[in-house]
Order: sequence, then structure tokens, then C-alpha cells
Amino acid sequence: MIFSKFERMTAWRYLRAKRKEGFISVISGFAFTGIALGVATLIIVMSVMNGFKSELLSRILGLNGHIVVAATPEFPFTNYAAAAEGFENMTGVQSAVPLIERQILVATPHAAEGAMIRGMDKTDLFRKDVLRKGFMPLDLESFEGDVVVLGERLAQKLGVFAGDEVTLISPNGKVTAFGTMPRMKTYTVLGTFNVGMYEYDSAFLFMPLETAQKFFGLKGAATQIDITLQNADELPFIRSAVEESVGADAYVYDWKQTNSAFFNALDVERNVMFLILTLIILVAAFNIITALIMLVQDKGRDIAVLRTMGATKGMIMRIFFMDGAFIGVVGTLIGFGIGVAFCAHIESIRRFLENFSGRELFSAEIYFLSQLPAEVNWTEVYVVGIVSLLLSFLATLYPAYRAAKMNPVEALHYE
Repeated sequence: MIFSKFERMTAWRYLRAKRKEGFISVISGFAFTGIALGVATLIIVMSVMNGFKSELLSRILGLNGHIVVAATPEFPFTNYAAAAEGFENMTGVQSAVPLIERQILVATPHAAEGAMIRGMDKTDLFRKDVLRKGFMPLDLESFEGDVVVLGERLAQKLGVFAGDEVTLISPNGKVTAFGTMPRMKTYTVLGTFNVGMYEYDSAFLFMPLETAQKFFGLKGAATQIDITLQNADELPFIRSAVEESVGADAYVYDWKQTNSAFFNALDVERNVMFLILTLIILVAAFNIITALIMLVQDKGRDIAVLRTMGATKGMIMRIFFMDGAFIGVVGTLIGFGIGVAFCAHIESIRRFLENFSGRELFSAEIYFLSQLPAEVNWTEVYVVGIVSLLLSFLATLYPAYRAAKMNPVEALHYE
């Protein structure tokens, strides 16, 4: 659609409301603001949802493997070193880490908390980026003997610091002449870790693999092997190969099985939020219709004069189409800028609002993460822009068509 200089000049003149057209200008301003806020809100919400999913996935896969090979309770892996080496030799496998994972009770003179313990070799801690960063303040060369490393929030709950002692109590006890007695032993706290995910920082602790073997009575054995892949898309094929290699001697499951309900809920919520927030833009589009219809009514005499001077119906239609399109395009562009800028500084904005209000707006206990994430997906941003522009353009068609169909004689007679 090509607009002549006369059409552009006339459309721009109509956008600059005079004093008597102030009410029309107010409605146009509401439409403009509504589109900008709708686009910005949609970009922010979609980016936060993407950030949640990405951050949770990176934390989960940073601490766990894509595939877990778990031994049966009666027959733990006694040949775990050879098995891990065999898995690592498979095409597409990045690493295979043997470990012991059990539920325990952590007790101090002041408190007691249930937790999950992982026994790992210190060299394997370095192989996982999330763990390596979370353990960064610690000297992992000292990660040997009767020591444990607690999640930062778990240590806060128990009120312990580096150098303090905690007592670990396992329900998998020792069989004695007096019955089954729970395993209990005191260990020194080497320090704390922080991986930025509340579930792990508040309920996990680590100890050396050999120490865990002694504590649980698993001499030279491990309870599972975590397999990390080079490419997550190859999960179905590599899992099939792993299942064939272990047969019926172990259980094989992947991260999608363990977290499927959680991530499916995130996807559903994300799609629903997209539909709901699109209604904001739709409401703003209706404001464009209202503003243009009132503008057409107000400019009836001008339209009649233009028609008598030789302006065609197409020219009149394009003039009012440009007025509505201007509101939609500029509102969308400003919404883009606000949304992307907000996402880029969302954590700073969150902290400012928390300090200003004196309230915690993003609780790690509820949202699992200690920071508010936002990941802008430019494909989604373009889709939001296209939807906004499409609704804006569609909203201009009826008022523009109505202006073009106006009878000049009737308009002059009405005036």
C-alpha cells in the first residue's frame, strides 16, 4: 500500500487533536498506552516463563544426569567404576558419575532436618559446572575423610557453620541381636554450597564417596550412575542403548520422567498466560476503533470537502488507516523497548521493589530459584509484534471503511 504525500500530511494533521477534539485525543492515548503496555507485559511474562524453564532445567541437569542407572536395593553396583567407564565410551555420552544417594536425618543440638545425601568422589564434583560453581568458595582438596558439605539454606536451618559438627542418622540401620538399629555418626562441616535452586540448597548435602560407603555399609559399591549427554536431543537413542547394556540388573530412567509433570505444568501455564495477556492488546485495539470512529464523525465535514475536491474513497480510507496504524506501530515499538529493557534489568528491578516496599516479592521457597530469571526468545518477541500489529491494522479497517463510504452531500447537510 503506497501513501501519497497528501495522504500522509492529512493523516498527521488529524492525529494532532485540537482543543475541541481533546476527548478523541484522550481515547487515542489510552489505545496507544494499552498497546504499549500489552506488548511489554506479554514480552516480560513470556521471557520470565522461558527463564524459569531454562534455569530450572540447567540446575536440574547440572546436578543430575540426563539418564540415571539405579541399582536394586539388594544388589548395589560393585563394579561401578567399570560400568561408568563403559557408559562414557558410548557415542554421545559426556560423563558417567557413580554415586550414593540416600535419605537421612541431619541433627544438631539445636535442630534436626530431613535431607538427601550424596556420596561423590571429589574429582566428579569438578565435572559438573553447576556443582563446581556452587562449591567455588570451598577447598575441595579437603573433601575427604569424615566431612560433609551442606546446602547453604540447610546450614541456616540447622544453625551450623564451617567447622561445626552434625550427626547423620540413616533409617537403613544395622541388624543386631536387639533388632535393626539406625546408623548414626558425627561428621565435621567442611562448608556450604549454593547452586541457586532452593530445593537443593535446602535439602542436600554431599560427602566423599568412600565415606558414604562406610556409613551405609556399602563397601566398594554405589547405588546409581548419573549419565550426562553431549546433546539432550539424543536422549531416546542413548537411553535405549543403556537399557540394552544393563538388562534387568538395574532400573533406567531419565530426567523427563522424573520432572515431566512439573515442566508440563510450566508449558501449560505459559500458553495460557500468552492467551490471557493477548486480550490486553485486543482491548487496546477496540480503543483504536472507538477513537477512529469518533474522529470520522468529527471530521465529517472535512471528508465531504475532500471528496468534492476530487479525493477518492481509497484516499480517504488510507488517511484514516494511517491514523490507526500509527497508534498500533508506535505503541508496539515502545512496548518492545519497555519489555526488552525490563527483562534485561529484571533482577535489579526486583531488588529495588523489595527494598522500596520492604517485602519479599520473589520467595525462593515458593519459586525454587533464588533469582528472578528472564530469557528473551526473539522468535516469540516477533510473534508478539506481529499479533499486535495485526490486531491494530484490523481495528482500523472498519472506521476507515466507514469514512470512505460517507456521503459528502449528507455530511455537508448534517453540518
